[in-house]
Amino acid sequence: MAELTNTNLTLADWAKRSDPDGRIPVIAELLSQSNEILEDCVFKEGNLPTGDRVVIRTGLPTVYWRALNQGIPNSKSTTAQVDEACGILEARSEVDKDLAMLNGNTAQFRLSEDTAFLEAMNQTQATTLFYGNPATDPKQFLGLATRYSSTSAGNGANVINSLGSDTYDSAANTSVYLVVWGDQTVYCPFPKGSKAGLIHEDLGEQTVYNSDATRLQAYATRYQWKNGLVVKDWRYVVRIANINTTSLLGQSGSQSASASTALIKLMARALYRVPNMAMGKAAFYMNRTVHSGLTVAALDKSQYVLKVNEGLSQFGMPYSWLSFLGVPLRRVDAILNTESQVS
Repeated sequence: MAELTNTNLTLADWAKRSDPDGRIPVIAELLSQSNEILEDCVFKEGNLPTGDRVVIRTGLPTVYWRALNQGIPNSKSTTAQVDEACGILEARSEVDKDLAMLNGNTAQFRLSEDTAFLEAMNQTQATTLFYGNPATDPKQFLGLATRYSSTSAGNGANVINSLGSDTYDSAANTSVYLVVWGDQTVYCPFPKGSKAGLIHEDLGEQTVYNSDATRLQAYATRYQWKNGLVVKDWRYVVRIANINTTSLLGQSGSQSASASTALIKLMARALYRVPNMAMGKAAFYMNRTVHSGLTVAALDKSQYVLKVNEGLSQFGMPYSWLSFLGVPLRRVDAILNTESQVS
């Protein structure tokens, strides 16, 4: 039996979610974030119960010029196996049955709580995609910022230091990431035999225990998301690190324009660090601060490489998006403005 702790909803919580007529109003999700990377991720079933084992080519065979009547020696390529583990992100909600049934709005009330849990799962998943670090939390998978954290590492060629003449500011330091999603480049595995994406399981009515061992009936819900990250070919991710957001959004127009121009040039360099853009679906990922700075730059007609696109969503609603040389720029609120300096 589960224990119903003080983290569960109370009557006061319920009252705050009711309008004067006793209905459950639409909640203004002030804590919601925009993490568009979750819309782009390529999901793929792993070949292990705990994740995915990938084979990476580490060396090419030797080839020879041959003369007539002469032989050549044998040669071979070299490969390595890498196991990428998936993490299990899980949460559980338990709501007093009578509390949920007040005014007959059981389904609406439970839905309002589901929305908050789903948002929390999304935010945690997006944060882990960038900052997950099994060295500090073995239950996590390895994120992009942790993988691309040094210009002198084996993948350091794809870590671009944008600091330039700026000084590092721990309160105004962020990164832009270019990712090319594909089965042979970068993807998110889920364990063999399991389901992809977020699982929402209605456990129905259960008997639960309070901390004082008293029992009550409650509606229980379980949320689970098994996910990992595989960078099968490190050349298909580029990190532009040490971006000073103070300069990007400086009070001086010329200062801001100069920083935006510098970042745009680095984004062009990032595109050419990728061997073949046709290998998958490419996108730049940045937080809202950087995205707003580049949007302002896009309004400057001299920055013709940045474009504000307009169209209709799959539901027929008008929307706009920013692109750079045809590659979309995605907002990810999980990317921090307080990143550690990359050197």
